[in-house]
This record gives sequence, structure tokens and C-alpha cells, in this order.
Amino acid sequence: MLLAAAATAEGCRQALALGLDVSLSVDPGEFRLQRQGLATALSDAQVITALTGAPGAQVDLAVFEWSGAYDQRILIEWTTVTDQDTVARIAADLVERPQLGRTGRTAIGSAMTFGKELLLQRAHCDVLTLDISGDGMNNNGTEPGPVRKSLAAAGIQVNALLIASPDNTALGSNALTLYYENHVIVGPNAFTETIFGFDDYADGMRRKLLRELTRAFTWHLD
Repeated sequence: MLLAAAATAEGCRQALALGLDVSLSVDPGEFRLQRQGLATALSDAQVITALTGAPGAQVDLAVFEWSGAYDQRILIEWTTVTDQDTVARIAADLVERPQLGRTGRTAIGSAMTFGKELLLQRAHCDVLTLDISGDGMNNNGTEPGPVRKSLAAAGIQVNALLIASPDNTALGSNALTLYYENHVIVGPNAFTETIFGFDDYADGMRRKLLRELTRAFTWHLD
């Protein structure tokens, strides 16, 4: 596992914690597509620019996996993204780390709580962003609604990448998207990105990363 790189209070423009759904609805093939998709998205040239293009105002990145109420684990410790080599090491680690056994259901509220505690370790950063990837609604543990309020009070924005069924391509009527919009995401610029099947994970993650990184990036360039 990557060791966390040091971050200075004046140098962190954004802390971004990415939570990946590995509940029982995610089969081994979809698990690999998710891990590889995130690695591919992080390695995109535009994403690397958004991560590293404001010298002296870095992005701190962490990745965790989640499923049931008591099933969360750190995949990538807090790492300050300083250059393309840092991104390459993160991408390699994402692909190479083995999948552990999964016993959990879909505990979104618990994942949000875990993400909040993780981000509070980087409270000195200008922007705190939690990103939850998921393919289902909460069916275990704490409901996301109360946790959503606590995240808002802590100044943490929550965005989501949603993996809907490939059979449901009517984005405007997708129940999963509406559920996350009404119960999970929070913050002035919070948003959802919906894809239809794990085959589109890399492209969806790339679009989402560019959207959530751009605001903090351009603000520090002004």
C-alpha cells in the first residue's frame, strides 16, 4: 500500500476521498472494472493536469472500499499528488491490490460516516470532497439522511458516481439517480454522474473527476 505523503496546511487546495462500492451486488468482473476504471481515469492527461497543475496548491487523495455497515477499508492512504509519477504509483496500487472476501450489503450511510472521518484528517485543506460510487440503494446500517446533515455541517461536499443497470438508459427517470440526489449528495455544487454498467466506469469516473477537481483548480489559478 502507498504510504501517505506529508501535506502542509497552506499547500492543500482539496482533499478528495473516493469510496468504491464492493457490496455483494458487485461481481468479481465488475470489481476489476471498477478498480481498473479508476486507475485509467486518474491516468488521463486532463485529470493529471487538474490534479497537479497548480503548484503549491496540491490535492490530497485517498481511496476506500465499502459494503456493509462494518465493512470499510482503506485502499489508498492519504497521498499528496505532486506529479505524474505519484498518479502512476496510485494507479498501479489500485490494480495490483487483491480483492478481499466480501460479506456486506449496501450501507451507504456507514460509508458516508467513514468518509467523513477520513476527510476530517485533512480538515486544513481548502475544499473537502467525498465521492461515493454505488450501484444500489441503502439496505443496511445507518440511513444516509442523518449522515448527510452531519457532512454538510462539517463543510464536506458529497458527489456520487452511480452504476445503473444497462437496461435502464432513461437518465431522467433513473430511480437510483433520484435516490442519491434526494438522500446522499450534499453541498452547493454537489452532483451525480450516472453510467449504465461497469463497462463505462472509466469514462464516467474521468468526467466526474474533472468536474469536481476543476472548481478548486481554477480558483487557485485566479
